[in-house]
Amino acid sequence: MKKIVLILFIGLVTQVVVAQEKAVIEFKSEVIEYNDIKKGSDGVRQFEFTNKGNAPLVISKVYSSCGCTIPKKPEQPIAPGESGIIEVKYDTNRCGPFRKTISVYSNATENIKAIKIKGTVLCEDSDKSVLEKKN
Repeated sequence: MKKIVLILFIGLVTQVVVAQEKAVIEFKSEVIEYNDIKKGSDGVRQFEFTNKGNAPLVISKVYSSCGCTIPKKPEQPIAPGESGIIEVKYDTNRCGPFRKTISVYSNATENIKAIKIKGTVLCEDSDKSVLEKKN
């Protein structure tokens, strides 16, 4: 009798573990390349993602590695199979190359996911060739 109860208990525990629901976040692209952009141009880009799991995806926080990058997360949970957007705004009044990391905190199987932006903000002088700058 004890063996039957033990076998039933192990079967029940296995069933519960297998049936647990999980959210899985999958980004269309984990890196957005701004390339060369002019100073003061539109610095807003969007990271598209899909919940590939079988539970609602809740993004609790998005955090940038720098104050020059402002991320905006979806406020509502993302249902299984549905898509969402994380909007990122970079301050394009800062000249030169940039590489920034945005950390996405969620209830997904990968609790913290890093996404990145990179590019170069060209100042007015950088639009000219080396020969034009000398004149």
